[in-house]
Amino acid sequence: MDSLNPFLAKHKEKSDFNQYWYSKATINFMASECEQFGQKIAFLSTPSIYFSLKNKEIKAASRVFDFDTKFNKDPGFVFYDFNKPEDIPADLHSYFDMVVIDPPFITREVWEKYATAAKLILIKEGGKILLSTIDENEGFIDELLGAKRRAFRPSIPNLVYQYSLYSNYESEGLLAKNPEIPDFD
Repeated sequence: MDSLNPFLAKHKEKSDFNQYWYSKATINFMASECEQFGQKIAFLSTPSIYFSLKNKEIKAASRVFDFDTKFNKDPGFVFYDFNKPEDIPADLHSYFDMVVIDPPFITREVWEKYATAAKLILIKEGGKILLSTIDENEGFIDELLGAKRRAFRPSIPNLVYQYSLYSNYESEGLLAKNPEIPDFD
């Protein structure tokens, strides 16, 4: 159990949902990044970050979009089937100033559906995107969402692949390497 992060202590990963949580340090970094750059944030398939926000006003204005209904007791929960982005409630269209994305699958087809959802719910001007995926997806992530790979790489202890963070905005925090991840160069 992780006594320093309530989310990690309470929620076990579900491999049948392809749920693999970030490390405590990565969660803290990403939650801080979100609180620095967003006020109304959509967390698409990223409950560990949403539930680790410290700023109560930002959390109250944000939503966690997830397929796993174990989170549905939270007032910010929105049931989300990535295969049906058009089912996102209309009152959430063009509502968020930031979206955080970590799909359960890494194929282009899945990313196209997440990109559709992100474009639907982000404000039209200046919406920020922070996402996590493998380096091999870099080309189409830029094409679909205008997001660039950053130096910070998240630690996901029980996942066999190494992911990178991507964003469509500049951030000093994202320029720094994560000390949890060894250099592969």
